[in-house]
Amino acid sequence: MPRKFLRRFLPSASEIRDHWLLRRLGYRLHHPRLWHLNRRSVAGATGLGLFVAFLPVPFQMILAALGALWLRVNLPLAVALIFITNPLTMGPAFYLCYKVGAWLLGSKVVATGKHFQPGIEWLFDQFAVIWQPLVAGSLLTGSVLSLAGYCLVQVLWRAHVRHKRGTLLRIVMDRSERLT
Repeated sequence: MPRKFLRRFLPSASEIRDHWLLRRLGYRLHHPRLWHLNRRSVAGATGLGLFVAFLPVPFQMILAALGALWLRVNLPLAVALIFITNPLTMGPAFYLCYKVGAWLLGSKVVATGKHFQPGIEWLFDQFAVIWQPLVAGSLLTGSVLSLAGYCLVQVLWRAHVRHKRGTLLRIVMDRSERLT
């Protein structure tokens, strides 16, 4: 993963530290691992962000930020990745998690049918039935996607570095041949 590409989209450490709401964290935000763009930090932030994105809880940003502080992985990337489940994708993503959880637990998927009316009332009426499959499916889906994201970043980062080193080696060898 090229650092220049990621740096274009992520805020700098000083922008985050100087934010009026985040100043209260003080020295905890000064740890260099929270801001470095290296293979370990980016892969860990990807895994953390993807896992938290599929948790059916409010305040996912806070969970991702606290997890990044605890694991010492790239903070802005971990928080940014939770927006995979944004208001447009949250419904389909959590429905998929619910179906995975229902399959995992061997329970029947609640039929929506003609009486389904999306809203808070339906959610509160059906919550006792859907919460276990939803949580189980969310944990499984989040774990699988987190592991896949972590491994993918590791592989892509190493491939990029090998390619870059190979290109650099060819340039050096070409220059040395020109000198002789």
